[in-house]
Amino acid sequence: MITKHYAGDDSDVKVLLGGILRAFAGMSVDDYQVAVAGFLQEAKHPTLERALRDCGYLPMIELLRYLEANGFTCYIASGGDRDFMRPVTDAIYGIPPERVIGSSNALRYEENENGGSVVYLAQPDVFDDGPIKPVRIWSRIGRRPILAVGNSNGDIPMLRFVSHPSRPSLSVLIDHDDDEREFAYQAGAEKSLKQAGELGWTVVSVKNDWAKVFAD
Repeated sequence: MITKHYAGDDSDVKVLLGGILRAFAGMSVDDYQVAVAGFLQEAKHPTLERALRDCGYLPMIELLRYLEANGFTCYIASGGDRDFMRPVTDAIYGIPPERVIGSSNALRYEENENGGSVVYLAQPDVFDDGPIKPVRIWSRIGRRPILAVGNSNGDIPMLRFVSHPSRPSLSVLIDHDDDEREFAYQAGAEKSLKQAGELGWTVVSVKNDWAKVFAD
């Protein structure tokens, strides 16, 4: 689906999003967070044979801690579902919910005897990918970042947004080329790898540059 999306065909994306919208319409954000946390505690990755909660990349976690130790404020900006990530990003990556930027469904507040609830509607809000990413980043943090790390064609606008001539910056692209410790998937990253070579972005090879892939 994602490979087709980056090739300009969003037919499968629309089918998937339509199913998600129908599945969670009317559910409160509180109930959704509880369900997500339970799922990620119990579910296993289908090919890596690891619990999903143990699939955090160690070099990513180390980079976040290094940046924070040197005065940076770090955010996750993803095409994935924001509310799916929020219950676990603090535990896995040390990123609190308010610093997660991602795709989202439309929401509505409903009155009830327990102080009201925010519930999901059967309609989309934002698909946080491609040129939408810089817009969402700006709307959330109000400044142009000076460092970004991505891994797909959908991250090109974000990496370009960071590379502004007004001050020093660093754009990093992760090349998932290790089919032994993880799995190789360069489909959907072809344009970003090409742009990295043309624009001087730093390309990091999972196979050659990461001594260890997963945190434990």
